[in-house]
Amino acid sequence: MIGKIRKGSGFKGCVGYVLGKEQAVLLHADGVLAESRQDIVRSFLAQASMNPHLGKPVGHIALSYSAADAPRLTDEKMVQLAQEYMHEMKITGTQYIIVRHQDREHPHVHIVFNRVGNDGKTISDRNDMYRNEQVCKKLKAKHGLYFAKGKERVKQYRLKEPDKSKYEIYTAVRNEIGKSQSWKQLEKRLAEKGIGIRFKYKGRTGEVQGISFTKGAYTFKGSEIDRSFSFSKLDKHFGNAGMDAAENSRQQIVPAPILEPEQTPQRNDGPSMGGLFSLFDVSLSVPSDEEIDWNLRKKKKKKKRQLKL
Repeated sequence: MIGKIRKGSGFKGCVGYVLGKEQAVLLHADGVLAESRQDIVRSFLAQASMNPHLGKPVGHIALSYSAADAPRLTDEKMVQLAQEYMHEMKITGTQYIIVRHQDREHPHVHIVFNRVGNDGKTISDRNDMYRNEQVCKKLKAKHGLYFAKGKERVKQYRLKEPDKSKYEIYTAVRNEIGKSQSWKQLEKRLAEKGIGIRFKYKGRTGEVQGISFTKGAYTFKGSEIDRSFSFSKLDKHFGNAGMDAAENSRQQIVPAPILEPEQTPQRNDGPSMGGLFSLFDVSLSVPSDEEIDWNLRKKKKKKKRQLKL
């Protein structure tokens, strides 16, 4: 359960939005004529005129719930939770409507209320953001609603780069892995969200030993995003399909011919150190650090012998 609070100056626009959505249902109305949108707006405006100095008389709250709670959240239950929420937030003695939307996977309702109470006084919004968080926790515990765990509790809107991109990758992989039957399907689904997959190979063997994800200018190892996103753990999800995909990728990796410089015909290049490449990239062989170090030592020994002579 998450509550988002907004305040505004126009009842017409707010009421039009919450009731104008496709399949929107007015579940409950209190203190307003509810025959039409126009009647609701007129009712709100009439009461708001009792306190003309209040610049933003419109109160708008969206209460969203986890999809896991959907089977329990009947219209009656949604009204009950909305009214308990308003009571705990001290939004009482005023006009309001409760509207349910069906345009998202997760259940949610919109509360539009008059910040000018029935007595003409302003409904206080002091510390409403903090109180909103506490009230949502209290109601979730009271009604046994779903509690998000770990990364699901992150307040994504507060994140800055590179954490923002990392969390977006986490969310996308978590959502798409269950819908994919192979690495190719997962790669395609993530690409549609602007996320790329890169595999790390063991030398020139074609054996995958690691994975990373890229979004925009940022790249993260799978295990940096979440421990469950290492290559071995993700690959287990696909079973034989994952093994087949990995085998196919190895068959498609054909080393390019190595063109030797004319002045060093006897040079033998060692295996590549391995890095992050895309699934279908061709890896080129480069001298190993050991070879470079050995060649430098031989040159130094030759110089020393020449000096002794």
